Amino acid sequence: MSELTTIARPYAKAAFDFAVEANAVEGWLEQLIFAAQVSKDDTVQTYLSGGVSVEQATILFLNVCGEQVESKCQNFLKLMAENHRLLALPQVLEQFSELKAEHEKTVNVDVTSAVKLKAAETKTLGAALEKRLARKVKLNCKVDKSIISGLLIQAGDMVIDGSVKGKLNRLTQTLQS
Repeated sequence: MSELTTIARPYAKAAFDFAVEANAVEGWLEQLIFAAQVSKDDTVQTYLSGGVSVEQATILFLNVCGEQVESKCQNFLKLMAENHRLLALPQVLEQFSELKAEHEKTVNVDVTSAVKLKAAETKTLGAALEKRLARKVKLNCKVDKSIISGLLIQAGDMVIDGSVKGKLNRLTQTLQS
């Protein structure tokens, strides 16, 4: 997995730089989402893993993508195919999305609570996180009754565990050591 991430990095950066220059970041994101889904298909993976020649795999892949992918993105995919890198498309998409979020100064924040948050609570939490992270925040709220009470907030590498379950786990670890 980390090998594919390393392979994907320059492709994602090149695609993102081109998309920014062309003022078409959203369009490229949509096309990469579609192409990544195609690359995850079992039949397509069989062909891409060496079932056919590079030329045949490229033609097959581009035919499957069809009109969902414009000519500039098709050229990008052809380049990836020539270098035997189409299987890294999901990682390219992931890194492209990260570059997009960095460029737009946004961050996705996963918020887990024991009960559904009210609109006012979500708004207040979003404002507080925007201030703390100095970015626009997109909250992804979910409910997990197992945390008992409180919130579990995850934004990239940052984790804020204010849940009762988390506090009980930390207390248990302290008592055991």
